[in-house]
Amino acid sequence: MELRKRNRYAAFMNPTPSLQQIPTHLIAGPLGAGKTSLLRHLMQQRPAHEVWAVLVNEFGQVGIDAALLKGAESGVQIAEIPGGCLCCVNGLPFQVGLGRLLRRARPQRLFIEASGLGHPAVLMQQLATAPWLGVLALQPLIMVLDAPRLLAGTPLAPSQAAAIPEAGLIVLNKSENSDPDAARAAMAALGAPAWVCSVHGAVSLDALPRLPAGPQQAMETPIADGPAAPPALWRSPDDWHCFQQDQDGHTSIGWRIHPGQIFAAEAIEQWLSGFAWVRAKGVLHTATGWQAFNALAGERVQWSASEWRRDNRAELIIASPENPRMTRQGLEKNLRAAVINLPIKDPGTSL
Repeated sequence: MELRKRNRYAAFMNPTPSLQQIPTHLIAGPLGAGKTSLLRHLMQQRPAHEVWAVLVNEFGQVGIDAALLKGAESGVQIAEIPGGCLCCVNGLPFQVGLGRLLRRARPQRLFIEASGLGHPAVLMQQLATAPWLGVLALQPLIMVLDAPRLLAGTPLAPSQAAAIPEAGLIVLNKSENSDPDAARAAMAALGAPAWVCSVHGAVSLDALPRLPAGPQQAMETPIADGPAAPPALWRSPDDWHCFQQDQDGHTSIGWRIHPGQIFAAEAIEQWLSGFAWVRAKGVLHTATGWQAFNALAGERVQWSASEWRRDNRAELIIASPENPRMTRQGLEKNLRAAVINLPIKDPGTSL
């Protein structure tokens, strides 16, 4: 009996031979550059005979990007690891999340979207070592950059700039109004080895850099597994789930809200106009249907139709958590005021 238990455990912990040399593309880049948009376009080009997997990591705890990918996931298994960057990919949360995704999907191709506050070069190095050695066939790094911000002279974070020379492809996104000569000069100044311009993340699958297939290798270290996270439950529509974390000089504050709560889009914009934030995004049930919103600091909030229906999600990334107008309670109080039929109050005011 004990032997059978050990055999079952070994089979559970070790992948089948099909989980070997899976072509794996890491997509990185600053907050709001268009990584999720690129993923959506790539997913729409998936060959019908292939199964893909996508692992999304975000700085915050809510998991907005997985919701934004809804509608483009036919033939694609999506998993999310919220709560920070993936620099420590040998940690248990990453091993559990990726290991479970690979076992469930058994994909022919894997995409990993890293947090915009992560360290791509470090992550690439760690993905090439145990326990992923032999399981993942890691392809050259893909970096997505925001063309208007880059050409306006906005510097990249040191962790992002350090990864540019290591990238196999730079996607210069939002480039519809960019001067081609200025774009070439900027790429040369960054030392970009290869780059393409894109609008809304539209890049051909054939443009992705690929390495020739290597020899089959056995996995060196078993991949950990564990129980899946329980689904969100609400005691009532007014029972909001708030998540907050502080890391690397930034704070994320996000909410998961009952899908029956309906928001006024104009009230959301009024709420966002009342305080400083680095990134704001979400998927909300509005008076005109389910809508996704997305914005970087200093930019107009962009809205688009969404196929997400599971719950309302909204998240902020801020760089000044000590701001007295940005307390968690104050932000939520005024976000609740954006629910239809509730009065709109001064946005962002703390309690």
